Amino acid sequence: MRFPVEKMCAILGISKSSYYHWLNTGSCSRWLENQRLVDKIRTIFKDSFGSYGSPRIKEELNVLGYKVSRPRVARIMKALSMYARRKRSFKITTDSNHKYPIAPNLLQQNFDVERIHQVWVSDITYIQTEQGWSYLTVIIDLFNRKVMGWSISDNLTTQDTVNKAWNMAIRKIALTKPLIFHSDRGVQYASSSFTNLIKNTMD
Repeated sequence: MRFPVEKMCAILGISKSSYYHWLNTGSCSRWLENQRLVDKIRTIFKDSFGSYGSPRIKEELNVLGYKVSRPRVARIMKALSMYARRKRSFKITTDSNHKYPIAPNLLQQNFDVERIHQVWVSDITYIQTEQGWSYLTVIIDLFNRKVMGWSISDNLTTQDTVNKAWNMAIRKIALTKPLIFHSDRGVQYASSSFTNLIKNTMD
């Protein structure tokens, strides 16, 4: 995108005479510094997936050794049409309003366990990527905090989240003793697809 010289000079805080002097001699340090800043700002903004505004980008630049003010960063970002995407404070992954039976809470906040494969806990969280939201499902053994199974998907279906994580968890082990599986009892965990999968495994 090209901008008129007058506009760019005003935004970057230099005079037109300095710009034309640089064109003739290549000695305008302010102009060259702004060119380096533009490159760094572009990189930081891209690496943040468009989520960083001028305050955060200023902090990143300061860490890199660039002594620059927030208004100056803001002017450059405006000239480059860089506007931070507003982040949602959270993204809901649990739907507790469902028709499936709710299993009793056997754990009752007692996180002290005596052996492996006594209690597994699981949850679904979200990760923002450049391609959109991805959903991470993890199953952890409460005894040693070992990740037993996991899955990453681009949707919240039971098949692509908890079912895949469960199948990974039991792939190389044999459950010979009682196991408590603890979750938030959201729709994925309470669904017939998942509860039947557990029952078939334990039978």
